Amino acid sequence: MELSFYKYQGTGNDFILIDSRQEKIENPFLFKKLCDRHFGIGADGIILIKNDDEYKSDFYMKYYNSDGKESTMCGNGGRCAISFAKKLGITKKNKIYFRAIDGYHNGFIKDNLVSINLLNIDKNTIEIHKKYVFLNTGSPHHILFVENIKEKNVYKEGKKIRFQSPYLEKGVNVNFVKILENNTLQVRTYERGVENETLSCGTGVVAAVIAACETNKIKDNVEGILVQTLGGKLWVSLTKIKNEYKNISLTGSAKFIFKGYIFV
Repeated sequence: MELSFYKYQGTGNDFILIDSRQEKIENPFLFKKLCDRHFGIGADGIILIKNDDEYKSDFYMKYYNSDGKESTMCGNGGRCAISFAKKLGITKKNKIYFRAIDGYHNGFIKDNLVSINLLNIDKNTIEIHKKYVFLNTGSPHHILFVENIKEKNVYKEGKKIRFQSPYLEKGVNVNFVKILENNTLQVRTYERGVENETLSCGTGVVAAVIAACETNKIKDNVEGILVQTLGGKLWVSLTKIKNEYKNISLTGSAKFIFKGYIFV
């Protein structure tokens, strides 16, 4: 069978996107093979764009990590899905409304930037520990604030934390965060399912910003908090109201790389 695919990247977080509205394909073994950087196409994950007529959104985004397993929400993947949906003609507008595993999201395209709104975060669900912060921004994140971020062995240290108690089988994404000047952060992430450091993690960047707000390392209610990742710049905006973070948006580049065909 000849499979058509599109390759996108969002600040270096790269994905294989497949238009699955007509041709149904659900093959975790195949997805793992396609993501292999030596024997396949190469990607951090697979995104399927599916019809969502029953729920009246523009499309349903189904996400698989490069290990072939369906996963939780992916922020950069969501931004790439928004750009892909516009390319497919699902919408002619620069605003899009879609559903993912965690619920509904709005997306916006302006100039060369793509934004996605993430779900509200209840402050009571944020765990502040002595050495780390844990919270879920659509995917679970373990946040460590560090100074020597460039010297960190993110693969070795992240892998160790990813499998430790209390995360065990489900695992967690591990983010190393440095606070810079002017409300700016630098973030490096070990992603579960990819089982390596990725160039950028969207939900991890948002988690890092919220954790920094909660621990008073940066100011909250600031528009466009800049976050530097290995793959480029992302901006996070949010509003802190009583016990909730609302109006959370993640903005950055999301670029089409190429279209291809592979026989499977």
